[in-house]
Amino acid sequence: MPDNQAFVLEKTFQHKTAIITGAGQGIGFEIARQLALRGANVLLNDLDAAFAQRATEHIAAEGGNVLAMPGDASDLAFLQTLVDEAVARFGQLDLAIANAGITTYGDFFEYSPESFQQLVSVNLQGSFFLAQFAARQMKAQGTGGRILFMSSVTGHQSHRHLATYGMTKAGLEMLARGLVLELAPHQITVNAIAPGATLTERTLHDPAYAETWQRITPTGRPATVEDIAHAALFLLSPLSGQITGQTLVVDGGWTAVSPEPG
Repeated sequence: MPDNQAFVLEKTFQHKTAIITGAGQGIGFEIARQLALRGANVLLNDLDAAFAQRATEHIAAEGGNVLAMPGDASDLAFLQTLVDEAVARFGQLDLAIANAGITTYGDFFEYSPESFQQLVSVNLQGSFFLAQFAARQMKAQGTGGRILFMSSVTGHQSHRHLATYGMTKAGLEMLARGLVLELAPHQITVNAIAPGATLTERTLHDPAYAETWQRITPTGRPATVEDIAHAALFLLSPLSGQITGQTLVVDGGWTAVSPEPG
């Protein structure tokens, strides 16, 4: 178990209900896991039903209360179903984490309208409307809430063949800032996290990934999913009530110096 096990077991989120999209593996899974271990009721979404089921079984085996909700996080009807199910099962909704996203690479001169629409549909439309539907419920409850978007350092720095992806991630950061005036009167905070290079199931498939980012990251290593989850937990917790409209970059200092991987 991690060295911070005592902190993990604090029931910071007891009696809270959270929705997190795209959480079958990677960063989303770890956020879902740590919320559940801290007492939250978690609705865990993934497009892949098998991923969602495996993730919930893993978390349940550790004692977390988690419900698998497979489905398309860019589909508005499904997003409303997520919110409705949270309320039906647990009586309320307190936390919404728009983690689902896709990455598509492409030369700007050749990037297709079809790729553009797919990327925007998942990364922006899905995040925007999860936030809207969740905030409506939080407003009706009158007890406040937390909304969190998952951005990326590509929303801050130029990466070859990732201009469109970076655009969507920068858009999420502006969305967090832009919603402050509408949500703050209802005690709903809205923030974003911008992870840098992170070791996940996907990136570990590249044997050069860890070595490259270890070399060019000031802290001497890429992030782990636990690093990102810990930042998310802070922004979702009662400790961050005066923080809203902000983006927390978790990248080991890479954006401060920005050497290009190669």
